[in-house]
Amino acid sequence: MTQTLLSFGHGYSARALARRLLPQNWRVIGTTRSAEKAEALRAEGVEPRIWPGSDLSEEIAAATHILISAAPGADGDPVLETYRDALASAAPGLAWVGYLSTTGVYGDHQGAWVDEDTPLTPATRRGQARVAAETAWRTLAAETGLPLHIFRLAGIYGPGRGPFSKVRNGTARRIIKQGQVFSRTHVEDIAQILAASIARPNPGAAYNVCDDDPAPPEDVIAHAAELLGLPIPPAVAFETAEMTPMARSFYAESKKVRNDRIKDELGVTLLYPSYRDGLAALLAEETARG
Repeated sequence: MTQTLLSFGHGYSARALARRLLPQNWRVIGTTRSAEKAEALRAEGVEPRIWPGSDLSEEIAAATHILISAAPGADGDPVLETYRDALASAAPGLAWVGYLSTTGVYGDHQGAWVDEDTPLTPATRRGQARVAAETAWRTLAAETGLPLHIFRLAGIYGPGRGPFSKVRNGTARRIIKQGQVFSRTHVEDIAQILAASIARPNPGAAYNVCDDDPAPPEDVIAHAAELLGLPIPPAVAFETAEMTPMARSFYAESKKVRNDRIKDELGVTLLYPSYRDGLAALLAEETARG
C-alpha cells in the first residue's frame, strides 16, 4: 500500500523530509499559500494544495501520515481550528502524526541544560502559543488515539539559511550578551529524525531536535568568517545593538538542549553534530555550485 504524507505548511523542514520519502514511493501532499510556491512543490514531486483556501477533508481521510509545520496564530492552531473533527475521524487509520514545535517552549534557563522532561515555562508569546498548541494536540490525541509525536526544534539552518551571506556582504554582527547560548539543528538532521520516527513510531513521545554543540551566537558568526577567510565581524553589545523586536526576543532565552532521546529511542546518528560540521558542509556545497 502506498504511504501518503499530508504536510500542513510544507516549508523548509517538510521539503527536506519529502526529499527522503519520495524516492521510496511515498505520496506527499503539501499545503502552501501561493500558486507560485505550489508550482515549485509540484516540480519537486509533491502534490500541492493551496491552504487556507481549499477543503482538505478528503486528503486527511486518505493520509496514512500527517506532518504539521504550520505555526499557531491569534486563534490558536490553524489545523485544529479547521479540521479537528476530520482528524478525530481519521485517527484510527493514521500510523503517525508529527507536530513541529520549538525549544522555545522551555523558556529561559540562564544557560543551563534542559531535556524533554523539563517543565514548559516559555518566556515569549511565541513560546506560549506553542505550548498552547502542543496542549491542544495532546488533548485531541488523548481523546481519539491520534498517534501524535512532538518535535521541539532548535534554531534551524541549512542551504540558503546560514550566516555566510551576511558575513560576505558585511552586515553580520556578533551580538554579545553575557552567558547567552543557543542550540541549533541542520535541516537534514530534522529530516532524518522525522524519518526515523516514522519508521519507529512511539505515540505520545516528544523529542528535542538539536545538535550536540550549543554555543554563543557570536562564536558561530566568527567561525563562519574564519571559514570564508574574511575579517571577524565587529562585536556589538546586546544592550545597545539595533535589532528588530523579533530578533531581540530570541535573546530573552538562554539554554542548552539535550538530544539523548533521538539517539537512544530512534537510533539517530547526527549528520552534523556541531555547527562547525554543518557550516563546513554548507560552504563545500556552495563552492561546488560555483
